[in-house]
Amino acid sequence: MRIHIATDHAGLEFSKDLAEHLQLEGHEVIDHGPDTFDPLDDYPSFCIRAGKAVVADLEAGVEALGVVFGGSGNGEQMAANKVSGVRAALVWNVDTAVLAREHNNANVCAIGARQHSIDEALLFIDTFIRTPFPGEERHVRRINQMAEFETTGVIAGFSLEN
Repeated sequence: MRIHIATDHAGLEFSKDLAEHLQLEGHEVIDHGPDTFDPLDDYPSFCIRAGKAVVADLEAGVEALGVVFGGSGNGEQMAANKVSGVRAALVWNVDTAVLAREHNNANVCAIGARQHSIDEALLFIDTFIRTPFPGEERHVRRINQMAEFETTGVIAGFSLEN
């Protein structure tokens, strides 16, 4: 599987370990940055690039997922979710990794690099990557509703007014 990764300065060290780990697991890793440590760098462009690459691969029929990370993972998740077609989930334990895939067919995993040990983060990421989306109708329906709103601003059959 192709795995797109991105971080900011807070996860730069972890990105090297993660790339090596994922390659040893047999994945093709594409690192969307940064390349050097800059304590004032900005994560949105890196995470958006990774998200765009995941969506492009999936649209081309390439099996792909993304992993974005920074100090908390929150901003990185928000940035990735600005890309149409990305479903980025903040993962902080094994259960959230499994549910992100099984219930939401998340295609990007966000991790707080300062919140977990390397071993914990690798466990969460491996779990996310290995968990398939079973495609239950209720989950597909909900994902489709989110995609519909993302592209049209409405969800057919539902009022979004208060």
